[in-house]
Amino acid sequence: MAGDVATAAHVIDGKAFAAGLRARIAEAVPAFRAATGRVPGLAVVLVGDDPASAVYVGSKGKATLAAGMASFEHRLPASATQDAVEALLATLNADDAVDGILLQLPLPAHLDEQRAVATIDPDKDVDGLTPVSAGRLALGIPGMVPCTPYGCLLLLEDRLGDLSGKEAIVVGRSILVGKPMAQLLLGANCTVTMAHSRTRDLPERVRRADIVVAAVGRAEMVKGDWIKPGAVVIDVGINRLPPAAGEAKGRLVGDVDYAEVSVVADAITPVPGGVGPMTIACLLRNTLVAAHRRAGLADPEGL
Repeated sequence: MAGDVATAAHVIDGKAFAAGLRARIAEAVPAFRAATGRVPGLAVVLVGDDPASAVYVGSKGKATLAAGMASFEHRLPASATQDAVEALLATLNADDAVDGILLQLPLPAHLDEQRAVATIDPDKDVDGLTPVSAGRLALGIPGMVPCTPYGCLLLLEDRLGDLSGKEAIVVGRSILVGKPMAQLLLGANCTVTMAHSRTRDLPERVRRADIVVAAVGRAEMVKGDWIKPGAVVIDVGINRLPPAAGEAKGRLVGDVDYAEVSVVADAITPVPGGVGPMTIACLLRNTLVAAHRRAGLADPEGL
């Protein structure tokens, strides 16, 4: 009707979805224990004393225990050598109580991250970052999938159902999110465009997409007039703006201009509370899946 205001997009509640996923994981652990005589185990390795990394590691440990799994935390000093880090990872590779290994990144500057990550047994690579895991994903072979992109895929499937034939664009080409996200969307039979901050005519390319995944690391870069009406928008970015007058610290915002996009899109993830909670939930999911595969059991259903 004339005079009606634009309808606000459906808010995709990643926090609620993640809570449900974590509950289903916890419900599946007793069956694994009955079949194997043990619980799945996740080992997290923290090198150095970065405060944000320490908080993340603590959160992962608490979530692991809450799901009924075993949590193993290993801390090395910031001065640790490459050999020391790789030796610890090799020990965890050989530990039958450990099903998943997560090396908290970033590492101190003197360490070679790619070399350290490549030390992890691909069957225990619950972050999905080893070259073998990336190759398996590209080839469509079962393996460990990076947690954040997999969480995005679950949110998209929950909202849209079958993704076949959808046109999707991924803005951002990182090995953590952008590249594996594109592979997952291809695997779901989407037609996928990979874009980034240097893509020519980026707004026009985004405007064609039914699905937009923004993971470029630039605050509020994706504007409302970039979005096709009715598109579903997944905002992976997390950026802190400079404090405004009277603020102790700036607001957290995504890579999408939420105020503009939310009146054009069909659905959108908020920041915070959208993709973020899915990452730890999918880390637990990957640990449970890795445990089943290592034990020769079928993947748990519903995850």
